[in-house]
Amino acid sequence: MASENNEKSKKQPPPRSLSKQDELLHLQAQYFLEVKRKDMTTKDKVKLFLWDPDNRTVMGRTSSGWAKIGIFYSIFYGMLAALVAICMFVFFLTLDPRIPKYRTEESIIGTNPGMGFRPMPDNNEESTLIWLQGSNKTNYEKWKINLLSYLDKYYTPGKIEKGNIPVKRCSYGEKLVRGQVCDVDVRKWDPCTPDNHFDYPRNAPCIFLKLNRIYGWEPEYYNDPNDLPDDMPQQLKDHIRNITHTAERNNVWVTCAGENPADVEYLGPVKYYPSIQGFPGYYFPYLNSEGYLSPLLAVQFKRPVSGIVINIECRAWAKNIKYRRNDRSGSVHFELLID
Repeated sequence: MASENNEKSKKQPPPRSLSKQDELLHLQAQYFLEVKRKDMTTKDKVKLFLWDPDNRTVMGRTSSGWAKIGIFYSIFYGMLAALVAICMFVFFLTLDPRIPKYRTEESIIGTNPGMGFRPMPDNNEESTLIWLQGSNKTNYEKWKINLLSYLDKYYTPGKIEKGNIPVKRCSYGEKLVRGQVCDVDVRKWDPCTPDNHFDYPRNAPCIFLKLNRIYGWEPEYYNDPNDLPDDMPQQLKDHIRNITHTAERNNVWVTCAGENPADVEYLGPVKYYPSIQGFPGYYFPYLNSEGYLSPLLAVQFKRPVSGIVINIECRAWAKNIKYRRNDRSGSVHFELLID
């Protein structure tokens, strides 16, 4: 009988006053812990925050708490990364690596190509002054190396810029299509060649001009000798009229001259290579084909006056190339100083 009573007393829960007593003891312990922490230095508080041996917490969280947070954020950021990856994949499906989404009038570039020249000063990107000392080998070799660094892809077959597409010799009457690349015949630049040091030692420098690329742009040619603009130089008008084959008049013509009357006088005679004096029409339109090389025109200034900075403007001529001197539309400006 006594044993049964003992078993019943064991099964009964502890009195409520005992649990209340435990709660008071816990609060008392917390109070003394807070008092203890107030007396701690900042260094000790940091150590306690990083690792609390009494509660076995790291930065205020137990190992299970950190595990739950880690699992949650791993799933959250994993799903977020997957969503971004899917969006980017769908976006790139709408793009062609060789065809821009916005072209001609819709693009920022627009439909009016500008021009560029080489060599350019390598010590100041904003400068357009070519300061040449023909009697100083160090000086003209610097300009020669500068120019060759740009022309290297034209002179060296198999360069990566030429790609894997076969290069064909194009002619007037052909129209460039996707997958075709026209060769640039460097022999037509003679005497503006590396063997001649581009005539820099003779103070008769060769400057190379290019037309900036605009995808899909096609020039409208001045190919009718009876329909040429009034402001076109007479030399170019005569040159166009002397071309007997009509197809060979399909070029973007180029003229170079001094900007002011004094510059015209100081500049002297100008020669163009190839002698067609422009960019042949069979290089257009530019379709971003692998291995495409822009056509270049070598302009040689035969006898510029030394000791004077000569302002030179080269202009491209086509019906759909608008020319404005104030913002250099359809043209390029540089200065030449011969010492």
